[in-house]
Amino acid sequence: MALLVEPLYYRFFLHGLAVALLVGSLCGLLGVYIVLRKMSYIGHGLSHAVFGGAVASFFLNVNFYIGAGLWGLLSVILIDKIAARREINADAAIGIITTASFAIGVALMSHMRRFTRDFEAALFGNVLGVTASDLLVISAVTVLAGLALLFLYKPLLFSTFDSEAAQVAGVPTRRVQLLFAGILALTILASMQVLGVTLIAAALVIPAATARLLTNNFAVLLGLSTLFGALTALCGMYCSYYLDIASGASIVLTSALLFAIVLAYHHWS
Repeated sequence: MALLVEPLYYRFFLHGLAVALLVGSLCGLLGVYIVLRKMSYIGHGLSHAVFGGAVASFFLNVNFYIGAGLWGLLSVILIDKIAARREINADAAIGIITTASFAIGVALMSHMRRFTRDFEAALFGNVLGVTASDLLVISAVTVLAGLALLFLYKPLLFSTFDSEAAQVAGVPTRRVQLLFAGILALTILASMQVLGVTLIAAALVIPAATARLLTNNFAVLLGLSTLFGALTALCGMYCSYYLDIASGASIVLTSALLFAIVLAYHHWS
């Protein structure tokens, strides 16, 4: 019991734990749509695009969340515009925009020739970098994303399982996909301090993939994935504290361990 209570005496851990639980739950929820729609690449790509915006914000002396958020949303719009052309598919559009954005960040960092704690936290995740303002931002993003997903539940569900039929039925699939990508970009922005851009994609995919091994029911899948995201975030934060490793790596490794256990159970049961 002492092992569970000791870290709670530190304010930085409480902030980090609260943010990790929100991030884990939100990533688990969004991850279901990403896995079912086979969009894992866009989660990885957008995290790199948002990082480019974070570095550019620092370079231009603009608020981190405002600058990186607008940059991420602009990336989503550009991807959508390029992918709308028949000559270029969505994967190519994602690769072009997100890698170019990440390269801009790397170029600016090499020009400044110095790293800051914010950049290191954005890359690898760092519980020490979580502040009260970060907690407010991720709380706001979680509420906004939850309401948006609730509002888009039916069109998202329809387009997830049969995009062509949904379009024929009058569902604005392109607009729905654009809105979902915007929600994803905001989630990635709010998650950077805890997970780091290098590991956000894993946090989006692994809980949903784990839940998918246990159920074919969509509603249950949403619940299980959200639960697994929160549970692995909780355990990962404690491992990060006691093993003195990056919070993002700890959370993802915990999630991967749970996936391995469920996979073994699914195989032998």
